[in-house]
Amino acid sequence: MTMTSYAFTFPGQGSQAVGMGKDLAAAYPEARAVFQEVDEALGQRLSATMFEGPDDILRLTENAQPALMAVSVAAVRVLEARGVRLADRAAYVAGHSLGEYSALCAAGTFTLSDTARLLKTRGQAMQKAVPVGHGAMAALLGLDLDTARQVAAEAGQGEVCDVANDNAPGQVVVSGATAAVERAVELAKGKGARRALLLPVSAPFHCSLMQPAAEAMQAALAEVAMNAPAVPLVANVLAAPISDPAEIRQRLVEQVTGVVRWTESVAWLTGQGGVTHLAELGTGKVLTGLAKRIAADAAATALGTPADIDAFAAELGA
Repeated sequence: MTMTSYAFTFPGQGSQAVGMGKDLAAAYPEARAVFQEVDEALGQRLSATMFEGPDDILRLTENAQPALMAVSVAAVRVLEARGVRLADRAAYVAGHSLGEYSALCAAGTFTLSDTARLLKTRGQAMQKAVPVGHGAMAALLGLDLDTARQVAAEAGQGEVCDVANDNAPGQVVVSGATAAVERAVELAKGKGARRALLLPVSAPFHCSLMQPAAEAMQAALAEVAMNAPAVPLVANVLAAPISDPAEIRQRLVEQVTGVVRWTESVAWLTGQGGVTHLAELGTGKVLTGLAKRIAADAAATALGTPADIDAFAAELGA
């Protein structure tokens, strides 16, 4: 009988949707307190945009990033109030891109207010780094990572085109200058991609064009108090665990222009890390779907609704 071991994982951009967090706020005072604190930290009624829209305002990366974090942290706080403490129950935390900040907030590295402000800054800096229309991202489906790297290299032709996210086997995202990414879409089809499509994003995240945003985050992170996380963070850019606050800061800066190595991160967790259960905390089920493609033997559960959270708390004997 193997020991049950959990990793808590936290979703990234693309999972936001109007109505996010609304059912948690209705059901739990702990969730309401999180949304209120985030609203106050940002000086805006982000929760109203989350619950009611409009969608085009919620989708702005400076809003989507803190919104996704708020729902994730709300889910964690609700579980903790029911006796399921992250520090006791999770062996590791990991988050997809902005989800790394949610993971670190949940694990006590950053305060909630600081995390909200950091993600607002991150969203603004990422949007400002490249004028709208000059950058793009595309999903290449059905190509392995090496082929996707070849496609990105060939598509560049002197412009930026980088692998941005290795999300799951056969699901790689490239990012860069719009014309280069458009070339990558065509090249990928020629190399046997099942599908290749531009993503509805407002900026080319996780490529070298984001260097100004990396510098902005370096400055912002230097001003914020950081504690060692209660459990190690499996970092996007390393696909390996870290706990030292100075290293976490460095890797969060690298992550802005670096690859989200999600396939390798989940493979590390469920291999060397000994994790048997992946719990996704927050909005949507994207990471739960990816987990099933990366590590079919591990159990994967999305904890986004009151019913999910109550069932999980009951199962863990809280």
